[in-house]
Amino acid sequence: MMKSMRTMKKAIAVAAALAMGVGALAACGSSTSGTSESKGKVYYLNFKPEVAEQWQTVAQDYTDETGVEVIVETAASGTYEQTLKSEMAKTDAPTLFQVNGPVGLARWKDYAADMSDTEVYKQLEDQGQALKSDDGSKVLAVPFVMESYGIIYNKDLLNRYFDASWSSVKSLDKLNTFATLKTVADEIQAHKGDLGVKGAFTSAGFDSSSDWRFKTQLADVPLYYEFKDKGLTSQPATIDGTYLDNFKNIFDLYITDSTTDPAQLSSKTGDDANSEFALGEAVFYQNGTWAWTDLNSAGVEADNVGMLPIYIGAPGEENQGLTTGSENYWCINSKASKDDQQATADFLKWMITSDAGKNALATDMGFSTSFKTFDDVSTDNPLIDESKKDVEEGRESVTWVYTMMPSEQWKNDLGSALLEYAQGTGGWDAVRTAFVDGWAKEYKAAHAE
Repeated sequence: MMKSMRTMKKAIAVAAALAMGVGALAACGSSTSGTSESKGKVYYLNFKPEVAEQWQTVAQDYTDETGVEVIVETAASGTYEQTLKSEMAKTDAPTLFQVNGPVGLARWKDYAADMSDTEVYKQLEDQGQALKSDDGSKVLAVPFVMESYGIIYNKDLLNRYFDASWSSVKSLDKLNTFATLKTVADEIQAHKGDLGVKGAFTSAGFDSSSDWRFKTQLADVPLYYEFKDKGLTSQPATIDGTYLDNFKNIFDLYITDSTTDPAQLSSKTGDDANSEFALGEAVFYQNGTWAWTDLNSAGVEADNVGMLPIYIGAPGEENQGLTTGSENYWCINSKASKDDQQATADFLKWMITSDAGKNALATDMGFSTSFKTFDDVSTDNPLIDESKKDVEEGRESVTWVYTMMPSEQWKNDLGSALLEYAQGTGGWDAVRTAFVDGWAKEYKAAHAE
């Protein structure tokens, strides 16, 4: 994820440059922060707008503690790639940036320094999660967030549905297929007045703060099942759209059993969906573990939320778990000065070893991390707890294959086709064309000589 949650202005740079005396080190080493003679600085281009403020705070904390300048800027939702291109062309380019997976790294591998000797790589719980050079000799990107998404639900409202005389499904353990999800959503929509809600699902908004939930994350589920059937573990040149009918089924459910008339979806934002759920106007809300910060800020109680897998009617989905993976990989800019590379490596070490850094990632930002140093860190994010429970119960996680989508343009074209379909100005055939033909087109463009 990758992959943005509420619209937010680009964060301003923080921290003033301060001198610091410390020991000379080789680039991207793993020395203890505060003991290096490097006079480097850190410039981080952050991908996630929903935690922009938290990154600003932790940057200032690090500067106050060490004297090392840390600048954080955050790309606006849906603009990270173009912002990164623009910033990398500048003299003072980011020393630390993000890629969303193998496809993203392919575009930026010439700017990715070897992180083999960094503490963030050494402390990975599973070093196989890191992305390496083609020959496997260099570690080019290290994941720092493991996230899950699915259908977040309001426990109180769903229990009221289970207890209703008119409900067909009577317990959560029976809600484990698309068929039962549709039954529940249809009955909630038909009896929304009885439950005091505006719809079963929050609005499926299609502005840039919300459309990623459908053109990227919802699209992942049919892609995952197709890739699973074919045994694919790397990006294919073409796809068949095997589960596009299933994609249509779940998307139809989102836009019909909703708080919002489909004709109004183009104007609905991520903030609208968050607010609808927080106010108890909807029972279901497709989003992920990262959404807790916004939901909690809006007054949602931790003991009143759970998360279901996104069911689409695929074979064997009764044992399906949440959709889990990472689109958040740190890369150190190989074009930066040796001092800046070292300063950046030291900053990352501090983020995963210091109490302040660990608290910022796990508590303030609500991340589930990939590092051994977090074994003693607890989280108050109930959605992360749901993800852990999913694993403990032995459910089969849906992999984030969307990191292999061929381009941002493919996502945008798919999103446009979905919106037109939702509004009634286009048909599902256009969605199929964007999904299947668009994939082949964008793959070819990305791999052109």
